[in-house]
Amino acid sequence: MKTTLRFILKIFKWIGKILAGFILLLLICGLCFRLFSSKPVPPGELVDINGTKLHIRAEGQKNDLPSLILEAGAGSNTDMLHWIAEGLNKNMRVIRYDREGKWFSESSKDSITSEFYAKQLHRLLEKSGEKPPYILAGHSMGGPYNLIFRDLYPNEVKGMVFLDSSHPEQWKRLAQNELFSDSQIIIVKTMAILADMGIVGAFNTLFKSEPNNDGLPKALHTRSHNLTAYSGKVFHRYIKENNINNMILKRAGQTKSLDSLPILVFTATEQYEESQKEKYRNQGIDPDKQIELWFKMQKELKELSKNGKQFIINANHGSIITKKKNADMINKQILLMAETIK
Repeated sequence: MKTTLRFILKIFKWIGKILAGFILLLLICGLCFRLFSSKPVPPGELVDINGTKLHIRAEGQKNDLPSLILEAGAGSNTDMLHWIAEGLNKNMRVIRYDREGKWFSESSKDSITSEFYAKQLHRLLEKSGEKPPYILAGHSMGGPYNLIFRDLYPNEVKGMVFLDSSHPEQWKRLAQNELFSDSQIIIVKTMAILADMGIVGAFNTLFKSEPNNDGLPKALHTRSHNLTAYSGKVFHRYIKENNINNMILKRAGQTKSLDSLPILVFTATEQYEESQKEKYRNQGIDPDKQIELWFKMQKELKELSKNGKQFIINANHGSIITKKKNADMINKQILLMAETIK
């Protein structure tokens, strides 16, 4: 009996040593990555706004057409809007940027209010020498951010584009009632710690980890992939976005009408992957009803204006902008809008 017990203890002791050695190896690899890797270089400019450097990319000549401002979604960035910008910057001024704390923009130490981002963007545009009139185009959560901007600066906005945009009441009316679930937040926080320690970067380097290709040029995926691995900043921003999400939606919901402002609403047909549909079914929720609700809310965005148009695109929430053929269809309508309201 004693011999068996000693044998078991010896096994546990060796397992402990192996685990400790593995953890030590991870820490050393992470430290080496932090010491010897170079920080990804932003493709645009960093502009200081009240002590916070924001990343902005302004492309295309200024002409008699309104400038297009692209607002990314909660987990998105300037690179995801690549095909929209590339398809239009030969005809009009196209401006894209990262909100504070996102991707190449620094995190702000200021208190975040529901109007903070609209005011910060307005100051960024002024300091960068950009002038109205503007057309605002927002993907996903970018839509509500744009609604707030237009509410504060109505005379500067001559048109709006909603790219499979979030609806101010979506959490009240859909089964999903949050940006990220508690389990997802735990994963995000863990990834943030591992990235800050350099372990994510070391893993990607050692095992030649490649980003998924969803239609964007490989160089853009690689840049985003490297930035995510360099530090936990991107993951920390996901958590912050989750914390302020309801506040932003509530403020955006104060806009009940856009009068006769020209607006375009582009809606993706594929809203849920099969795994999400199965999850809903297991909860006693009809996924088809959820999709019907989403399309109803997309129609409501169009009906904010007497001059609204809606287009249905065979895509999912991401590929509606990351697939070039989809972006080409969107760009055609944006250019027509710009030429009409110039």
